[in-house]
Amino acid sequence: MNKRPPVLAVLAVDIVLVVVFCAIGRRSHDEANALTGLATTAWPFLGGLAAGWLANEALYRNKSLPASVVPAGVIIWLSTVVVGMTLRVIGGQGTAFSFIIVATSVLAAFLLGWRAIYAAVRKRSAAA
Repeated sequence: MNKRPPVLAVLAVDIVLVVVFCAIGRRSHDEANALTGLATTAWPFLGGLAAGWLANEALYRNKSLPASVVPAGVIIWLSTVVVGMTLRVIGGQGTAFSFIIVATSVLAAFLLGWRAIYAAVRKRSAAA
């Protein structure tokens, strides 16, 4: 199992996880599940995700695999949170301190977690 995942597959996993994070947040606050409401909540974080992908590419130019935890995963995660929160402020959405802590933690678990699991499975398969 030495094959790397296609870049678009890695991006798709990140997008799905960011949208899931936003959907869980909306659900936990009993907000309407309307698609427009989800889009309103998700767009700042998806913008942050895009910024992270672009930053990783600009900094490492194909030297950092997007599926790696370090540096790609860390850059993508931090950009998703920082740029996402900044875009929320610009868009007039809330950024309570508790929300920042929760978003930072959950997005770390999602965006770094799947990469760590992938790396462990890949390493185990290579050793077998």
